[in-house]
Amino acid sequence: MLVKSISIVLLLAIILIIDVPKGNAESAEESITILFTHDLHDNFLPFEVERGNQKLSIGGYARLQSAIAEQREKDPNAILVDAGDFAMGTLFQTIYSTDAPGLQTMGRMGYDATTLGNHEFDFRSEGLASSLRAAKDSGEKLPSIVASNTIFPKDKNGKIPVNIQTLKDAMDEYDVKDYIVIERKGIRIGIIGLMGKEAAGNAPMSGVMFDDAIESAKSTVATLKNEEHVDLVIALSHAGTSAVPSQSEDEIIAKNVPDIDVIISGHSHTTLEEPLIVGTTILGSAGEYGENLGVLNISKNEHDKWILNHYELRSIDDSLPLDSTITETIDIYKEAIQENYLDDFGMEFDEVLAYSPFDFTSFSTLGVNQQEEPIGNLIGDSYIHMVEQLEGDDYEPIAAAVVPVGTIRDSFSKGDITVSHVFNVNSLGIGPDEISGYPLLDIYLTGKELKTIAEVDASITPIMNEVQLFIAGLSYTFNPNRFIFNKVTDISLQSIEGVKEEIDDKTLYRVVGGLYSVQMLPFVNEKSFGILSVVPKTKEGTPVKNFEDQIIYMNEHQEVKEWYAIANYFKSFIKINGVAHVPTYYAQTHDRKIVVHDSSMWAILKNPNAIILTAYAVLLAFVGILVLLVMLVVRRRKRKKEKLIG
Repeated sequence: MLVKSISIVLLLAIILIIDVPKGNAESAEESITILFTHDLHDNFLPFEVERGNQKLSIGGYARLQSAIAEQREKDPNAILVDAGDFAMGTLFQTIYSTDAPGLQTMGRMGYDATTLGNHEFDFRSEGLASSLRAAKDSGEKLPSIVASNTIFPKDKNGKIPVNIQTLKDAMDEYDVKDYIVIERKGIRIGIIGLMGKEAAGNAPMSGVMFDDAIESAKSTVATLKNEEHVDLVIALSHAGTSAVPSQSEDEIIAKNVPDIDVIISGHSHTTLEEPLIVGTTILGSAGEYGENLGVLNISKNEHDKWILNHYELRSIDDSLPLDSTITETIDIYKEAIQENYLDDFGMEFDEVLAYSPFDFTSFSTLGVNQQEEPIGNLIGDSYIHMVEQLEGDDYEPIAAAVVPVGTIRDSFSKGDITVSHVFNVNSLGIGPDEISGYPLLDIYLTGKELKTIAEVDASITPIMNEVQLFIAGLSYTFNPNRFIFNKVTDISLQSIEGVKEEIDDKTLYRVVGGLYSVQMLPFVNEKSFGILSVVPKTKEGTPVKNFEDQIIYMNEHQEVKEWYAIANYFKSFIKINGVAHVPTYYAQTHDRKIVVHDSSMWAILKNPNAIILTAYAVLLAFVGILVLLVMLVVRRRKRKKEKLIG
């Protein structure tokens, strides 16, 4: 009897052991693994980040490739996709138009598809067209590009402008599509690409237009479902998520287009440790710059709906080996960057410009608080120093240098500061010379307008954090508790040595800044609802008609790039053992922006400016009219009462 019982138990155990792998195998066959990235921004090389009290080496495409290979060992049929902004942010962008390093490398890494983010348009339509053609002409395997809501505008004659037609032709040659359909394990998968509203607004020089993401998604998904008969729909969306529900575009898309099964959400640089679930739609975000590889595994449930089995963010850290093929690719691109870009500036990719004995504010926290920042001071001072050095004995003093926080793309930490690092800090844009990097230019503003810029910083920053300004050459105090457009209580010119000088409202002062920053100054009128006004002027005092006429040049043809001014400034610092050292002056603040939190009635009401005095006058007039009306009503009632008594 005992032997029989043992035999039965053993038999059941064998059956269970046999059944478990069978169940897993069926699940694996029916499940789909999606590997994803977004907002890579040309971060080919590892970079340093702060995690707690530690500085870690993170990212880099050679490591990323090893992580991808690691996941493909687990599931050879995994899909690999990217949600846009794969370009712009490092020196590798300097060969964007000629070599298309991002697209070519993504092809080598085995990406199935990507979409276009707003930064792919940073070099305007012509730059993107050249990049697409360079990628196609390379003969390399390339990722598909899906762009479902891109529109090519026509002029009044019904024709597409020449530059936009050039882009359209390049996109056609590359075979950019509204969607693609791929197959894995017998499952038909439709992939679409979307540009969100906020992201589209960040590509003002693209030349193209973008249809409403929700309506485009509805139409494209309907085609995939009804005509292509796909089993799974994935959206590569460059729209992003937000803690503010009304601004969380990808969540809104998911809610309005429930037939999208998975959204890979880019643009907002969000790191979702756990996916967002909206209805039955799964949203994943892996963070910025290739810090993580997103891994998402799904399968269908009994109701024929895709459900989440597994989600993780694989950290791209130094535990991963460097893939040799991608490392070789990166080295080739570095040589091209040196030859085709850096040689013109007399600098080398890994050249050490200076040593910093201290950390600047980390990029992750830069601009979070409305305050003076040493890195903003350093950048502004570098602009002034560059112009002074170029003009020599003919130098015309610069009163102020304007640096918006949104143009600072990285920070500096303790240690060696290289050319590539400086470029990363100020990497945005392209000049009229069609060479990467925004150029410096000078304009003239009245003293009153200088004060207005400070007021814009004080009043608009709490509403739009990205417009916070760092202004070298000024010292101003403001109280956040005062009325909007009347927050600044004291302002003066201030030299780098701390010497102050009164600002005359009518005097024209020379101001320097990057092309993008200075072009944005006239929008002060719009952002302040017409209450404030800044009109950039020429030396003669006439309004600037073409900002490109104000560009500062190093020689007859070469523009002074923002990043170059910073690099040049680092090289000017006092050398210790042959290496320039960042002075401790930049380890602290210098009363350039003083924030005084005072909620007392006197602090709020004292020293009203013309705007507030006008508001007071309107308010007093309103109160006066109200009092008059009350008096009239009382008088009428009194007369009526007297008549009744009489």
